Amino acid sequence: MKKMKIIKFVFIMMTINLAVFLFGCQEVTDELAGVDPEGVDTLVIKMIPKSSSNPVFLSAKHGALEAADELSEKYRMLEVKIDWQAPKTENAFLQTELIRTSINDGTDAIIVSCVDVDSLKQAIDFAVDNGIPVMTFDSDSPDSKRFSFYGPDDVETGKLIMNNLAELIDGKGKIAVLGGNIGGPNLLQRVKGIQEASAEYPEIQIAGVYYHQETEDAAIAIMDSIINKYPDLKGFAMVGSWAFFGDKLIDKIEPGKIKIVAVDALPVELKYIEKNYVQVLLGQPTYRWGKTSVEVVVEKVHLKKKVNEIIPLKTIPVTIENLGGWTRQLKAWGYKDVPEKYLPL
Repeated sequence: MKKMKIIKFVFIMMTINLAVFLFGCQEVTDELAGVDPEGVDTLVIKMIPKSSSNPVFLSAKHGALEAADELSEKYRMLEVKIDWQAPKTENAFLQTELIRTSINDGTDAIIVSCVDVDSLKQAIDFAVDNGIPVMTFDSDSPDSKRFSFYGPDDVETGKLIMNNLAELIDGKGKIAVLGGNIGGPNLLQRVKGIQEASAEYPEIQIAGVYYHQETEDAAIAIMDSIINKYPDLKGFAMVGSWAFFGDKLIDKIEPGKIKIVAVDALPVELKYIEKNYVQVLLGQPTYRWGKTSVEVVVEKVHLKKKVNEIIPLKTIPVTIENLGGWTRQLKAWGYKDVPEKYLPL
């Protein structure tokens, strides 16, 4: 009798183990067949940069897509999808419309770089009030209901631009500031930092702050008019490096004659450092704008973790001395157009 009970117990346990094994095999089979297991959380993140014409945002897209793939692989019950919605040029109205329509198009979270503070604040608050969490990157709307911002301290970045330029021109002379889009909150803060730091250099005169559309042609046109107006100009303090998105500036200025410090150091811009058209580019890890932002959204929305409201990003001065190291870093971030000739430097 006792022997029969033992046999019966062993049989029951074997049956249970077999069921568990078969269920596990079925899950594996489903995965191999490309069938999602039941209960997968699909997280649709709408990412809205300032524009699609600015290559810094294309690198952010690359980072976001890679983060989505990595996180979908890491968390078996999560599938992250990036809905990239980029205005062709800076367009606050279109950004607000993209945010407002999110409540009806299946969006679960939003990541946005704000073209304009006030209009984007209203749109962000509208989305949050309707249950869609919003994160900002690059350009913040600090008084909105966004849960986090990933980007630099723009006032400090502006001060860094001014301090580097002042050193290059020996603390004296006339300079001009290129401010990009006048509605860009991050750019306005950089201009503010330049102006604040200029107070430390009484022999430096700011001829003016010039705002313009954030394209290569618009930036070069402004530079050309400033140079014609001020033939004694010593330097440009540029809150963005739009003028270096192609080769057009090479025929417009003489290398080294007018000192230039600008923000961003993308692969296409590095030749301007090599040939001394630009002396300092303040590089931002723009790839991480996308990668880090998506990771933070997943922590907040899927993992229900508490995240920091401000996630600081530090700029890195790129000069002829560290051109090789920066180029290797860009390649490690997955940039496809990295100039190979700089890698051994």
